Amino acid sequence: MGIQVEIVTPRRELFSGEVDMVTLPGVEGQMGVMRSHAPLLTILDIGEIVLHREGQEDEHVAVGGGVVEVRPDKVIVLAETAERAEEIDIQRAEAALERARKLLAERPPEERRPIELALRRSMVRLKVARHRRRRPAAAGMPRFREEEEEQE
Repeated sequence: MGIQVEIVTPRRELFSGEVDMVTLPGVEGQMGVMRSHAPLLTILDIGEIVLHREGQEDEHVAVGGGVVEVRPDKVIVLAETAERAEEIDIQRAEAALERARKLLAERPPEERRPIELALRRSMVRLKVARHRRRRPAAAGMPRFREEEEEQE
């Protein structure tokens, strides 16, 4: 028996299903959560969520921060933004990365924080998107809810 995971953004429910383990980007580092985990409420960093299922390819989701509540039988992720690998337009993510790098070089230090965050989000999106290039779509894979969400 696994653990129920829900990943929700202000615009949609991205994922709802059972997994064996979920790996989350906490602000203090990566954390893995399985069934019977101690209750926890923490802040998510910009990073990658990985949904692990025995016998299946891992599913990767880029997340732009948020909060996570862990219960012994359920994980609820309230993400600022989230995209599954298949949704990410690699060319668009690369263009956003280049824009952020250019702006970072041009701005004074006191104006750099939001640009640094945009740079990190772009880097995570590219990392997650590249997972789909490494593996063919497998039959029987869990399906995510199909809705478009604009990401930058």
